[in-house]
Amino acid sequence: MTEQQKFAALWRARIKRAAFWLFWPAVAVVAWGELAGPPQEDFPPFLLWDKAQHFIAYFGLALLATLGWGRRIRARVILGAVLLLGGLLEILQAYVGRDAQWADMAANTIGAVTGLGLGFLLLRAARLVDTKRGD
Repeated sequence: MTEQQKFAALWRARIKRAAFWLFWPAVAVVAWGELAGPPQEDFPPFLLWDKAQHFIAYFGLALLATLGWGRRIRARVILGAVLLLGGLLEILQAYVGRDAQWADMAANTIGAVTGLGLGFLLLRAARLVDTKRGD
C-alpha cells in the first residue's frame, strides 16, 4: 500500500468514526428541537418553516448513520431506525404542547431517504476509488 493509499484509508476511517460519534449528539439535538416548547417568534422566517427543519434534521441523521454504519448495517435498518425515532418524537409532541403532524413525518421521511441516498453514494464513490487503486 502506498503512502497516498494509507492516507486515504486513514481519512475514511476518521470520517466513519466522526460520523458515528456525531450521530448521538445529533439525535439529542433533534429530540430537543422536536420536544421543546412551542416555536419562538424570535427566529428568522426561514427557520420557522417547520417542514424544512424536519427535512434537514432527518437528512443529517440518516447521512451520519449511513456514513457511520453504512457497510455493516443494511439501508432499510438505518432508514427504519431513523424514521422510528421521527415517529416516536411526533407522538411525544402531543404530550409537550406541540402538534404532531403527518406532514412533519413526510418531511422526515423525504429527508431521511435523501440523506441515506447521499451517504451510500459517498460510500460507493470511496469503494470505487479503492477498487481503481487496487485495494
